[in-house]
Amino acid sequence: MHDLTRPVLPWYREPWPWLLMAGPVAVIFAGIATIWIAVVSSDGLVVDDYYKQGLAINQTLERGALAARLGYRGELQLAPDARRLSLRLDAAAGTALPPQLQLRVVHPTRAGRDGLVLLRQTGAGQYEGAVPELSAGRWILVLEDLQASWRIGGMLTVPAHSAVTLLPDNPG
Repeated sequence: MHDLTRPVLPWYREPWPWLLMAGPVAVIFAGIATIWIAVVSSDGLVVDDYYKQGLAINQTLERGALAARLGYRGELQLAPDARRLSLRLDAAAGTALPPQLQLRVVHPTRAGRDGLVLLRQTGAGQYEGAVPELSAGRWILVLEDLQASWRIGGMLTVPAHSAVTLLPDNPG
């Protein structure tokens, strides 16, 4: 039975229209948030010039092969404050060690976080340099001479608790 004496409330005083509108409104806000995230953050996994990068793979492999022929191998240690690092670089007998090296610290997914560390020789096969601030997580390390004629690499997990081995066949 319907109560005909009950006063009729305006639509906005009833709970059902609001409940039915809540779903579409939530979807609109989620869409706006998704668009905002897509615009503000860059996708470091997408490369603009993938063809050119593909052609550069052979050159990269040659640089690793040269490092292997020269016998380069490194042990990198991050200081406890994560602001300095030391490197011990070994080479084959008769191979001269360069006075300076560059270490690229590459974030696996965010190119904007990448950094470059200039390492100066402090002794025979010993190098030191200042490190940019590294967030916790995995980082790809690529060590090369200033002319980028050879390269060795490895993976660093921050916070670091042990030395990282850098090898020619492990360029990150």
